[in-house]
Amino acid sequence: MTKRIPVDDLTPFAHRPFARLAGASAPAPVSTPVAASRADPVKTAPAWAVVRLERKGRGGKEVTVVEKLDLRASELDRWAKSLKQDLGCGGVVEKRTIVLQGDQRGRAVTWLEARGVRKVTRG
Repeated sequence: MTKRIPVDDLTPFAHRPFARLAGASAPAPVSTPVAASRADPVKTAPAWAVVRLERKGRGGKEVTVVEKLDLRASELDRWAKSLKQDLGCGGVVEKRTIVLQGDQRGRAVTWLEARGVRKVTRG
């Protein structure tokens, strides 16, 4: 025979980790864009980037290609990771370009401008 735990009386559970937070107020929300709040501080952002849609050689699947970012390989990897997280899509770094799954052109341009890229060209 199994023992049953009473669910209507919470007194057997002495440890309540969030009991002190019941009266605490939530912090005020910050009105900064998600891309700007997660942005890693970079000394100088690239001056130029090209964002284009590509289907050729990819089995008919659409990908967004971000190229001409003059960044070191480690910084390019960090930018790609942050870009994928903020846009909620998959992607990879191929050679010196960031390849994102799907048509992300508009969102990628906005993200790049928020990161400080001065000129973003749609190719």
